[in-house]
Amino acid sequence: SKLAALFEHPLYNIPISEVTEKDKLFVINPMEKFSLHSSGSDEWVSSSKAETLLPTGKTAYDTYPTWLKFHVGINRYELYPRRDPLLPTLLQDLATQRIISSVQKSGGTQLKLIMTFPNYGQALFKPMKQTRDQETPIDFFYFSDFERHNAEIAAFHLDRILDFRRIPPVSGRLVNITKEIRDITTDKKLAKTFFISPAGNICFYGECSYYCSTEHALCGKPDQLEGSMAALLPDKTLAKRRSWRSPWRRSYHKSKKAEWELNPNYCTRVRETPPYDRGHRLLDLIDMTVLDFLMGNMDRHHYETFEKFGNDTFLLHLDNGRGFGTHSRDELSILAPLQQCCSIKKSTYLRLQLLATQPYRLSDLLREALAADPLAPILAEPHLQALDRRLGKVLVEVGHCLAR
Repeated sequence: SKLAALFEHPLYNIPISEVTEKDKLFVINPMEKFSLHSSGSDEWVSSSKAETLLPTGKTAYDTYPTWLKFHVGINRYELYPRRDPLLPTLLQDLATQRIISSVQKSGGTQLKLIMTFPNYGQALFKPMKQTRDQETPIDFFYFSDFERHNAEIAAFHLDRILDFRRIPPVSGRLVNITKEIRDITTDKKLAKTFFISPAGNICFYGECSYYCSTEHALCGKPDQLEGSMAALLPDKTLAKRRSWRSPWRRSYHKSKKAEWELNPNYCTRVRETPPYDRGHRLLDLIDMTVLDFLMGNMDRHHYETFEKFGNDTFLLHLDNGRGFGTHSRDELSILAPLQQCCSIKKSTYLRLQLLATQPYRLSDLLREALAADPLAPILAEPHLQALDRRLGKVLVEVGHCLAR
Protein backbone atom coordinates (compact mmCIF):
# COMPACT_ATOMS: atom_id res chain seq x y z
CA SER A 1 0.00 0.00 0.00
CA LYS A 2 1.50 3.30 -1.13
CA LEU A 3 -0.89 5.10 1.21
CA ALA A 4 0.33 3.20 4.28
CA ALA A 5 3.95 3.87 3.27
CA LEU A 6 3.19 7.58 2.80
CA PHE A 7 1.70 7.93 6.28
CA GLU A 8 4.82 6.23 7.75
CA HIS A 9 7.12 8.79 6.07
CA PRO A 10 8.88 11.26 8.44
CA LEU A 11 7.17 14.22 6.69
CA TYR A 12 3.82 12.75 7.81
CA ASN A 13 5.01 12.33 11.37
CA ILE A 14 6.04 15.86 12.22
CA PRO A 15 4.49 16.34 15.68
CA ILE A 16 1.86 19.06 16.16
CA SER A 17 2.15 21.41 19.14
CA GLU A 18 1.01 20.07 22.49
CA VAL A 19 -2.78 20.32 22.79
CA THR A 20 -3.78 22.03 26.04
CA GLU A 21 -7.35 22.38 27.37
CA LYS A 22 -7.71 25.84 25.76
CA ASP A 23 -6.68 24.35 22.38
CA LYS A 24 -9.64 21.96 22.36
CA LEU A 25 -12.90 22.99 20.70
CA PHE A 26 -14.86 21.40 23.55
CA VAL A 27 -13.81 20.87 27.13
CA ILE A 28 -15.96 17.99 28.33
CA ASN A 29 -16.54 16.24 31.58
CA PRO A 30 -14.81 12.88 30.97
CA MET A 31 -17.37 11.19 33.22
CA GLU A 32 -20.33 12.40 31.14
CA LYS A 33 -22.04 9.27 29.90
CA PHE A 34 -24.13 8.93 26.75
CA SER A 35 -26.50 6.01 26.53
CA LEU A 36 -29.52 4.84 24.58
CA HIS A 37 -32.93 5.42 26.11
CA SER A 38 -34.06 2.20 27.79
CA SER A 39 -37.43 2.64 26.07
CA GLY A 40 -35.72 1.49 22.88
CA SER A 41 -36.46 4.82 21.24
CA ASP A 42 -33.07 4.88 19.52
CA GLU A 43 -32.25 8.29 20.97
CA TRP A 44 -28.99 9.26 22.60
CA VAL A 45 -29.27 11.06 25.91
CA SER A 46 -26.69 12.63 28.15
CA SER A 47 -26.92 11.45 31.72
CA SER A 48 -25.06 13.77 34.09
CA LYS A 49 -25.82 11.36 36.91
CA ALA A 50 -23.70 8.64 35.26
CA GLU A 51 -21.80 6.34 37.57
CA THR A 52 -18.11 7.19 37.83
CA LEU A 53 -17.27 3.66 36.74
CA LEU A 54 -19.41 2.06 34.10
CA PRO A 55 -20.43 -1.57 34.68
CA THR A 56 -18.41 -2.72 31.65
CA GLY A 57 -15.24 -1.13 32.97
CA LYS A 58 -15.17 1.26 30.00
CA THR A 59 -14.69 5.00 30.36
CA ALA A 60 -17.67 7.25 29.68
CA TYR A 61 -16.02 8.44 26.43
CA ASP A 62 -16.47 4.91 25.03
CA THR A 63 -20.24 5.34 25.22
CA TYR A 64 -20.20 8.32 22.80
CA PRO A 65 -21.35 7.75 19.21
CA THR A 66 -18.53 8.13 16.64
CA TRP A 67 -19.70 11.52 15.34
CA LEU A 68 -19.55 12.93 18.88
CA LYS A 69 -16.03 11.55 19.40
CA PHE A 70 -15.07 13.30 16.12
CA HIS A 71 -16.48 16.62 17.41
CA VAL A 72 -14.76 16.23 20.78
CA GLY A 73 -11.42 15.56 19.05
CA ILE A 74 -11.31 18.85 17.09
CA ASN A 75 -8.54 21.18 18.28
CA ARG A 76 -6.70 24.34 17.29
CA TYR A 77 -4.30 22.46 15.00
CA GLU A 78 -6.34 19.82 13.20
CA LEU A 79 -9.87 18.66 12.43
CA TYR A 80 -8.86 15.03 13.08
CA PRO A 81 -5.50 13.35 13.85
CA ARG A 82 -3.28 11.71 11.22
CA ARG A 83 -3.77 8.21 12.59
CA ASP A 84 -7.37 8.66 13.57
CA PRO A 85 -8.81 5.29 14.68
CA LEU A 86 -12.33 6.77 14.35
CA LEU A 87 -12.06 7.54 10.65
CA PRO A 88 -12.98 4.11 9.18
CA THR A 89 -15.95 3.81 11.58
CA LEU A 90 -17.15 7.35 10.87
CA LEU A 91 -16.97 6.79 7.09
CA GLN A 92 -18.85 3.50 7.49
CA ASP A 93 -21.54 5.21 9.58
CA LEU A 94 -22.01 7.85 6.86
CA ALA A 95 -22.42 5.10 4.27
CA THR A 96 -24.64 2.69 6.21
CA GLN A 97 -26.43 4.24 9.22
CA ARG A 98 -30.20 4.23 8.94
CA ILE A 99 -31.58 7.60 7.81
CA ILE A 100 -34.48 8.71 10.01
CA SER A 101 -34.94 12.26 8.69
CA SER A 102 -34.19 14.18 5.47
CA VAL A 103 -34.73 17.93 5.14
CA GLN A 104 -33.41 20.48 2.70
CA LYS A 105 -30.51 22.63 3.89
CA SER A 106 -31.45 26.29 3.58
CA GLY A 107 -29.30 28.73 1.60
CA GLY A 108 -26.85 27.95 -1.17
CA THR A 109 -27.33 27.90 -4.91
CA GLN A 110 -27.97 24.17 -5.29
CA LEU A 111 -29.96 21.44 -3.55
CA LYS A 112 -28.44 19.84 -0.44
CA LEU A 113 -30.13 17.73 2.22
CA ILE A 114 -29.43 17.23 5.91
CA MET A 115 -29.77 13.58 6.85
CA THR A 116 -30.18 12.52 10.49
CA PHE A 117 -29.24 9.10 11.92
CA PRO A 118 -30.73 7.28 14.95
CA ASN A 119 -27.72 8.23 17.12
CA TYR A 120 -28.33 11.98 16.47
CA GLY A 121 -25.45 12.10 14.00
CA GLN A 122 -26.06 14.21 10.91
CA ALA A 123 -24.64 14.37 7.40
CA LEU A 124 -24.84 16.76 4.48
CA PHE A 125 -26.06 14.93 1.37
CA LYS A 126 -25.14 16.26 -2.08
CA PRO A 127 -26.87 14.31 -4.85
CA MET A 128 -25.28 13.16 -8.11
CA LYS A 129 -25.76 15.76 -10.87
CA GLN A 130 -23.45 14.54 -13.60
CA THR A 131 -21.63 11.35 -14.57
CA ARG A 132 -17.93 10.70 -13.87
CA ASP A 133 -16.83 11.22 -17.46
CA GLN A 134 -18.71 14.48 -18.13
CA GLU A 135 -16.51 17.58 -18.19
CA THR A 136 -17.76 21.09 -17.40
CA PRO A 137 -18.55 22.68 -20.81
CA ILE A 138 -15.80 25.12 -21.85
CA ASP A 139 -18.31 27.97 -22.23
CA PHE A 140 -19.57 27.66 -18.63
CA PHE A 141 -18.58 30.32 -16.12
CA TYR A 142 -17.21 28.89 -12.85
CA PHE A 143 -20.19 30.29 -10.93
CA SER A 144 -22.77 28.48 -13.05
CA ASP A 145 -21.07 25.08 -12.83
CA PHE A 146 -22.72 22.06 -11.20
CA GLU A 147 -21.70 20.85 -7.76
CA ARG A 148 -20.45 17.27 -8.03
CA HIS A 149 -20.94 14.64 -5.34
CA ASN A 150 -17.80 12.76 -6.41
CA ALA A 151 -15.73 15.97 -6.10
CA GLU A 152 -16.73 16.21 -2.42
CA ILE A 153 -15.58 12.62 -1.83
CA ALA A 154 -12.30 13.03 -3.75
CA ALA A 155 -11.55 16.40 -2.09
CA PHE A 156 -11.70 14.84 1.40
CA HIS A 157 -9.18 12.14 0.47
CA LEU A 158 -6.90 14.57 -1.41
CA ASP A 159 -6.90 16.96 1.57
CA ARG A 160 -5.85 14.07 3.82
CA ILE A 161 -3.08 12.93 1.42
CA LEU A 162 -1.71 16.50 1.43
CA ASP A 163 -1.75 16.24 5.27
CA PHE A 164 -3.99 19.30 5.67
CA ARG A 165 -6.87 17.40 7.34
CA ARG A 166 -9.18 20.41 7.09
CA ILE A 167 -12.15 18.81 5.28
CA PRO A 168 -14.72 16.87 7.38
CA PRO A 169 -14.93 13.14 6.46
CA VAL A 170 -17.03 12.32 3.37
CA SER A 171 -18.33 8.99 2.07
CA GLY A 172 -20.28 8.07 -1.02
CA ARG A 173 -23.70 6.48 -0.54
CA LEU A 174 -26.49 5.05 -2.66
CA VAL A 175 -29.74 6.51 -1.30
CA ASN A 176 -33.28 5.27 -1.89
CA ILE A 177 -35.22 8.44 -2.85
CA THR A 178 -38.56 6.90 -1.87
CA LYS A 179 -37.75 5.36 1.53
CA GLU A 180 -34.89 7.60 2.66
CA ILE A 181 -36.09 11.00 1.44
CA ARG A 182 -39.70 11.27 0.22
CA ASP A 183 -41.40 9.01 2.78
CA ILE A 184 -39.63 10.44 5.83
CA THR A 185 -39.22 14.14 5.07
CA THR A 186 -40.95 16.69 7.29
CA ASP A 187 -39.93 19.44 4.87
CA LYS A 188 -43.19 20.49 3.18
CA LYS A 189 -41.48 22.58 0.48
CA LEU A 190 -39.24 19.65 -0.46
CA ALA A 191 -42.16 17.18 -0.37
CA LYS A 192 -44.05 19.21 -3.00
CA THR A 193 -41.27 18.75 -5.57
CA PHE A 194 -41.39 14.93 -5.99
CA PHE A 195 -42.76 13.44 -9.20
CA ILE A 196 -42.47 10.36 -11.41
CA SER A 197 -40.71 10.96 -14.74
CA PRO A 198 -41.97 9.64 -18.10
CA ALA A 199 -39.36 6.87 -17.76
CA GLY A 200 -40.96 5.79 -14.46
CA ASN A 201 -38.16 7.12 -12.23
CA ILE A 202 -38.73 8.95 -8.92
CA CYS A 203 -37.51 12.57 -9.20
CA PHE A 204 -37.39 15.71 -7.06
CA TYR A 205 -35.83 19.16 -7.31
CA GLY A 206 -36.30 21.05 -4.02
CA GLU A 207 -36.07 24.82 -3.65
CA CYS A 208 -32.89 26.85 -4.25
CA SER A 209 -31.61 29.84 -6.21
CA TYR A 210 -30.06 28.00 -9.18
CA TYR A 211 -30.69 24.42 -10.26
CA CYS A 212 -34.02 23.72 -8.57
CA SER A 213 -36.61 23.21 -11.30
CA THR A 214 -38.27 20.37 -13.22
CA GLU A 215 -35.58 20.76 -15.92
CA HIS A 216 -32.85 20.15 -13.34
CA ALA A 217 -34.63 17.45 -11.34
CA LEU A 218 -32.65 14.70 -9.63
CA CYS A 219 -33.93 11.31 -10.69
CA GLY A 220 -33.27 7.84 -9.35
CA LYS A 221 -32.98 4.58 -11.26
CA PRO A 222 -35.88 4.01 -10.52
CA ASP A 223 -35.37 5.35 -7.00
CA GLN A 224 -31.65 4.75 -6.30
CA LEU A 225 -29.56 7.92 -6.33
CA GLU A 226 -25.84 8.39 -5.68
CA GLY A 227 -24.63 11.16 -3.43
CA SER A 228 -21.92 12.29 -1.03
CA MET A 229 -22.47 12.18 2.73
CA ALA A 230 -20.29 14.64 4.64
CA ALA A 231 -20.03 14.55 8.43
CA LEU A 232 -21.48 17.79 9.79
CA LEU A 233 -19.34 20.02 11.99
CA PRO A 234 -20.62 20.89 15.49
CA ASP A 235 -23.69 23.11 15.50
CA LYS A 236 -22.77 26.81 15.29
CA THR A 237 -24.60 27.47 18.55
CA LEU A 238 -22.08 25.18 20.28
CA ALA A 239 -18.97 26.10 18.28
CA LYS A 240 -19.21 29.45 16.51
CA ARG A 241 -17.48 29.72 13.15
CA ARG A 242 -16.29 32.87 11.47
CA SER A 243 -16.64 33.30 7.71
CA TRP A 244 -13.83 35.18 5.95
CA ARG A 245 -14.01 36.57 2.42
CA SER A 246 -11.01 35.36 0.43
CA PRO A 247 -8.73 38.24 -0.71
CA TRP A 248 -8.40 36.35 -4.03
CA ARG A 249 -12.14 35.98 -4.48
CA ARG A 250 -13.26 36.13 -8.12
CA SER A 251 -15.60 38.89 -9.31
CA TYR A 252 -18.59 36.56 -9.98
CA HIS A 253 -19.32 38.80 -12.94
CA LYS A 254 -19.27 37.87 -16.64
CA SER A 255 -16.97 40.71 -17.69
CA LYS A 256 -15.57 42.48 -14.59
CA LYS A 257 -12.20 41.46 -13.20
CA ALA A 258 -11.24 41.37 -9.53
CA GLU A 259 -8.47 43.68 -8.24
CA TRP A 260 -5.97 40.83 -7.85
CA GLU A 261 -6.31 40.07 -11.57
CA LEU A 262 -5.30 43.65 -12.48
CA ASN A 263 -2.66 44.47 -9.87
CA PRO A 264 0.51 42.30 -9.94
CA ASN A 265 1.59 43.77 -6.56
CA TYR A 266 -1.74 42.92 -4.91
CA CYS A 267 -0.10 40.62 -2.34
CA THR A 268 1.86 43.53 -0.81
CA ARG A 269 -1.44 45.07 0.27
CA VAL A 270 -2.84 41.76 1.55
CA ARG A 271 0.29 41.28 3.71
CA GLU A 272 -0.43 44.60 5.45
CA THR A 273 -4.08 43.77 6.14
CA PRO A 274 -5.25 41.80 9.22
CA PRO A 275 -5.42 38.83 9.67
CA TYR A 276 -2.73 38.29 6.99
CA ASP A 277 -0.23 40.69 8.59
CA ARG A 278 0.90 38.18 11.23
CA GLY A 279 0.88 34.47 12.06
CA HIS A 280 0.43 31.74 9.45
CA ARG A 281 -2.95 32.79 7.99
CA LEU A 282 -1.54 33.72 4.57
CA LEU A 283 0.43 30.46 4.38
CA ASP A 284 -2.72 28.50 5.28
CA LEU A 285 -4.56 30.32 2.48
CA ILE A 286 -1.78 29.30 0.06
CA ASP A 287 -2.18 25.67 1.22
CA MET A 288 -5.86 25.97 0.28
CA THR A 289 -4.86 27.48 -3.08
CA VAL A 290 -2.69 24.43 -3.85
CA LEU A 291 -5.58 22.08 -2.97
CA ASP A 292 -7.95 24.09 -5.19
CA PHE A 293 -5.53 24.15 -8.15
CA LEU A 294 -4.96 20.40 -7.98
CA MET A 295 -8.71 19.75 -8.24
CA GLY A 296 -9.50 22.71 -10.52
CA ASN A 297 -11.82 24.49 -8.07
CA MET A 298 -12.35 28.18 -8.99
CA ASP A 299 -15.20 28.73 -6.54
CA ARG A 300 -13.37 29.53 -3.27
CA HIS A 301 -14.97 32.87 -2.37
CA HIS A 302 -15.00 32.37 1.42
CA TYR A 303 -13.44 30.13 4.04
CA GLU A 304 -14.24 29.55 7.72
CA THR A 305 -12.41 29.18 11.03
CA PHE A 306 -13.56 28.23 14.51
CA GLU A 307 -14.06 31.50 16.39
CA LYS A 308 -12.74 30.10 19.67
CA PHE A 309 -9.20 29.78 18.28
CA GLY A 310 -8.93 33.35 16.93
CA ASN A 311 -6.39 33.90 14.14
CA ASP A 312 -4.04 31.12 15.23
CA THR A 313 -5.75 28.08 13.74
CA PHE A 314 -6.36 26.18 10.50
CA LEU A 315 -8.84 27.13 7.77
CA LEU A 316 -11.81 24.85 7.11
CA HIS A 317 -11.86 23.69 3.47
CA LEU A 318 -15.64 23.36 3.06
CA ASP A 319 -17.79 23.13 -0.08
CA ASN A 320 -15.59 21.44 -2.68
CA GLY A 321 -18.31 20.32 -5.10
CA ARG A 322 -17.03 22.47 -7.97
CA GLY A 323 -13.70 20.68 -8.07
CA PHE A 324 -12.78 17.96 -10.58
CA GLY A 325 -14.97 19.43 -13.32
CA THR A 326 -12.28 19.50 -16.01
CA HIS A 327 -9.19 17.37 -16.56
CA SER A 328 -8.15 18.67 -19.99
CA ARG A 329 -7.42 22.25 -18.82
CA ASP A 330 -5.42 23.65 -15.90
CA GLU A 331 -6.65 26.97 -14.49
CA LEU A 332 -3.38 28.68 -13.50
CA SER A 333 -5.19 31.75 -12.14
CA ILE A 334 -6.17 29.63 -9.10
CA LEU A 335 -2.49 29.76 -8.11
CA ALA A 336 -2.49 33.61 -7.98
CA PRO A 337 -1.83 33.77 -4.19
CA LEU A 338 1.23 31.52 -4.57
CA GLN A 339 2.47 33.37 -7.68
CA GLN A 340 1.94 36.88 -6.27
CA CYS A 341 3.11 36.27 -2.70
CA CYS A 342 5.89 33.79 -3.52
CA SER A 343 5.36 32.12 -0.15
CA ILE A 344 4.62 28.53 0.84
CA LYS A 345 5.07 26.51 4.02
CA LYS A 346 8.30 24.53 3.93
CA SER A 347 6.45 21.41 5.15
CA THR A 348 3.86 21.75 2.36
CA TYR A 349 6.59 22.22 -0.27
CA LEU A 350 8.53 19.15 0.94
CA ARG A 351 5.38 17.02 0.89
CA LEU A 352 4.49 18.20 -2.63
CA GLN A 353 8.00 17.22 -3.77
CA LEU A 354 7.54 13.82 -2.16
CA LEU A 355 4.16 13.31 -3.87
CA ALA A 356 5.82 13.93 -7.24
CA THR A 357 8.23 10.99 -6.76
CA GLN A 358 7.58 7.55 -8.23
CA PRO A 359 7.35 5.55 -4.94
CA TYR A 360 4.36 7.70 -3.88
CA ARG A 361 2.89 9.53 -6.89
CA LEU A 362 -0.18 11.60 -6.08
CA SER A 363 -2.49 9.95 -8.64
CA ASP A 364 -1.68 6.45 -7.31
CA LEU A 365 -2.31 7.52 -3.71
CA LEU A 366 -5.67 9.10 -4.47
CA ARG A 367 -6.71 6.14 -6.65
CA GLU A 368 -5.92 3.79 -3.73
CA ALA A 369 -7.76 5.97 -1.18
CA LEU A 370 -10.87 6.26 -3.36
CA ALA A 371 -11.00 2.53 -4.14
CA ALA A 372 -12.42 1.87 -0.66
CA ASP A 373 -15.42 4.18 -1.15
CA PRO A 374 -18.84 2.48 -1.61
CA LEU A 375 -19.36 4.33 -4.91
CA ALA A 376 -15.90 3.53 -6.39
CA PRO A 377 -14.63 4.39 -8.92
CA ILE A 378 -15.03 8.02 -7.80
CA LEU A 379 -12.94 9.82 -10.44
CA ALA A 380 -12.47 9.07 -14.13
CA GLU A 381 -8.85 8.15 -14.92
CA PRO A 382 -8.03 11.43 -16.77
CA HIS A 383 -8.76 13.39 -13.55
CA LEU A 384 -6.21 11.30 -11.65
CA GLN A 385 -3.60 11.82 -14.36
CA ALA A 386 -4.31 15.58 -14.34
CA LEU A 387 -3.30 15.66 -10.66
CA ASP A 388 0.29 14.63 -11.47
CA ARG A 389 0.51 17.22 -14.25
CA ARG A 390 -0.86 19.98 -11.99
CA LEU A 391 1.43 19.00 -9.12
CA GLY A 392 4.34 19.49 -11.55
CA LYS A 393 3.05 22.99 -12.33
CA VAL A 394 2.83 23.92 -8.63
CA LEU A 395 6.46 22.82 -8.16
CA VAL A 396 7.49 24.88 -11.22
CA GLU A 397 5.82 27.98 -9.71
CA VAL A 398 7.67 27.47 -6.41
CA GLY A 399 10.86 27.01 -8.46
CA HIS A 400 10.29 30.40 -10.12
CA CYS A 401 9.86 31.99 -6.69
CA LEU A 402 13.05 30.38 -5.38
CA ALA A 403 14.92 31.62 -8.47
CA ARG A 404 13.62 35.18 -7.89
